[in-house]
Amino acid sequence: MPGFLRRHWLLLLLLTGGVTLRVLVWLAYEPALLYIDSFRYLGNLEALRPTDLNPLGYTVVLKLLLSFGGLAFVQAVQHLVGVLLAVSLYALVLRYTSRTWIGALACAPVLLDAYQLQIEALIMSELWFQALLVGALWALLGKGEPTGGRAAVAGVLIGCAVITRTIGFTLVVPMVGYLVLAGGAWRSRAGWRRIAVRGTAGLLGVAVVLLPYSAYFRSQAGYWGLTGATGNVLYGRTATVADCAELPQEDAGLQLFCPDEPRDERPGIDYYTHFVYGDPSWPPEGLPDGRTKEELANQFTLAVVRNQPFDFFGSIAKDFLKNFDSLKRTHPKDVPVERWHFQVTYPYYDIGPDSVERYNAVTYAYDGVLPDSDTDLASFLRGYQLGGGYTWGPLLAAFAMLGLLASVGTGRARASGLRSAAFLATGGGLIILLGAAAFEFSWRYQLPALVLLPLGGALGLAAILGTRSGASGVATERRSGLDDYPDEVDAEAVADFHQRYGDNPLTPLVVVIAAYNEAQGIGAVLRGMPTHVGDVPVSTLVVVDGATDDTAAVAHEAGAYVCVASRNRGQGAALRLGYHLAGESGARYIVTTDADGQYDNNEMPLLVKPLLDDTADFVTGSRRLGSYQHDSAIRWLGVRVFSWIASLLTLRRITDTSFGFRAMKAELAMSVTLREPQYQSSELLLGVMARGARVLEVPMTMRLRNNGTSKKGRSIKYGANYARVMFWTWLREYVFRGGKRAGRAARIS
Repeated sequence: MPGFLRRHWLLLLLLTGGVTLRVLVWLAYEPALLYIDSFRYLGNLEALRPTDLNPLGYTVVLKLLLSFGGLAFVQAVQHLVGVLLAVSLYALVLRYTSRTWIGALACAPVLLDAYQLQIEALIMSELWFQALLVGALWALLGKGEPTGGRAAVAGVLIGCAVITRTIGFTLVVPMVGYLVLAGGAWRSRAGWRRIAVRGTAGLLGVAVVLLPYSAYFRSQAGYWGLTGATGNVLYGRTATVADCAELPQEDAGLQLFCPDEPRDERPGIDYYTHFVYGDPSWPPEGLPDGRTKEELANQFTLAVVRNQPFDFFGSIAKDFLKNFDSLKRTHPKDVPVERWHFQVTYPYYDIGPDSVERYNAVTYAYDGVLPDSDTDLASFLRGYQLGGGYTWGPLLAAFAMLGLLASVGTGRARASGLRSAAFLATGGGLIILLGAAAFEFSWRYQLPALVLLPLGGALGLAAILGTRSGASGVATERRSGLDDYPDEVDAEAVADFHQRYGDNPLTPLVVVIAAYNEAQGIGAVLRGMPTHVGDVPVSTLVVVDGATDDTAAVAHEAGAYVCVASRNRGQGAALRLGYHLAGESGARYIVTTDADGQYDNNEMPLLVKPLLDDTADFVTGSRRLGSYQHDSAIRWLGVRVFSWIASLLTLRRITDTSFGFRAMKAELAMSVTLREPQYQSSELLLGVMARGARVLEVPMTMRLRNNGTSKKGRSIKYGANYARVMFWTWLREYVFRGGKRAGRAARIS
């Protein structure tokens, strides 16, 4: 626990501030804040009409919450969800970087932005829309390269977002883009098959939600749709820029829809959307021909866009850029920002001549109280908001820029494996802002970007800064466990390998070497590698684990096949990638050795022979049965202690758990669960034994490194982590999965 507090102190500090502010908001406004749209949601709880202005997603959530409590309960739940959103963003960033301060950057806006706090207090859909977006991001980004199943889950969540706020439909574009780019699958023919599977799954996930919903809409309205807000969506935008002289003068309907006022004297979009087109009695003189109001609005919109494209798209771009203004202010003719400010007294919005009575009736019906505010708390919250307690527009722009720079591969981002993830979050945030701006600018519509752009910026920053490691190259901290194979880095590396070498370039016997910054010594190791073991040809596969030196070039010049992982994840990750790549590329047998020259390649026939004779499935060398040089008393002792522990756990005599010169059948190597990026040798050994494999130890030679320093460390901390992995693997494989501890299937000699 002390270590957790030290590592995540910044998140805890932000959480303290965020939770405190939410408690103050909940206490300040009783029972909750109600906006104009709130009454639409509350008025549709029983009928569940899909034809209303707002889609039904939030109405259903609200109906469920109100079955457990009143409006105060709903507000409390929404504040809790806001906190959970922030923690989810933080955790998602830490899937890709060990820098906790970058994770804090991603979650700080959600925790501390006063406009976010105010929308959580309102009976409105925005918070749940944000939650669905974050859920979709977790489905796609939470476990490496997306599978078809996770893409389908993301599609379903985006579909639910659409029926919560229809602007969510724009997210289909970045989702599809991400599914194409993730893992570099587009670089190979096999990768395009994966893209087809997961892309289809994602789109089907969206369709699974939208088609039944649209069918329900059709059953009520008589035509296909998602919401009653159709023709007025863009009418308000085009009405403010329309040049009536550009419209057909003989078309009385289009002329009727064009405002009489000069363009520079016209009211804003909100007026034409809600008080002109949205007025059921408009136009008072009626329509001039058989076209419906919606048909005329659509034709008017298309005519204006066709005749005045620069005016139309220019006005959208202008509103889009307002999101990055340094001050949250009311621009001329825009929706007043005051609507989204905390008020000292309880705010009553104009919902008709009996507004106060309707407010009082609703809150009394659900909570037994009248609307009220604590003026002291409300004054504090208003001062916090107006005094700068919000996400500064230029900071939001900086997040977007970081995400975009990483997406195009700027600097270290090119080899980070984070480009597609940064693209998804940043692209999602920008396309939602752009889509909302096409309708109408409101600071309320900026709120979904608070969960997307900071996340994209954080991922972009992590990509640009690159992987952090100690100066000596020695692992100094515990790495997080590996995702299922293939994760995004694996898939990108495999696609690149097949693009360069083809589908099955390897021989039946493949030597896999994991290498990180081994340019000085790996050449000699490769030049001494045998070309055959008996009649079996040998090929060598070097998995370069995010090296920053010329390891890949040296290995290629020495005649090895080279697979390059874009970032350093640890020897265990590199070897696991090598096992799968070798097995998928034609290998029947796999040998592992190190890149530092510690093992004698001339002993390979002794290691491989039991596999070729089919007397063993897994053969490992043992320095204790053979001979070895050592320069560390701690390591000398550790070899013996861990051998004794492994023997006790498996009830078989084991003399060396960490010898890196091993041979195994390819299908066995690919079948073992491997999660450890750093302390992988005992995980592999105990994993194959638990599967009942025939295991054999043979005497081997181990020398000192031919160059550099070991990356494994010699400290008590390294030993503790090695023991942790051994015990956890034993629990996972033998206790939870019922691995074999005795019998003919596993023999050690």
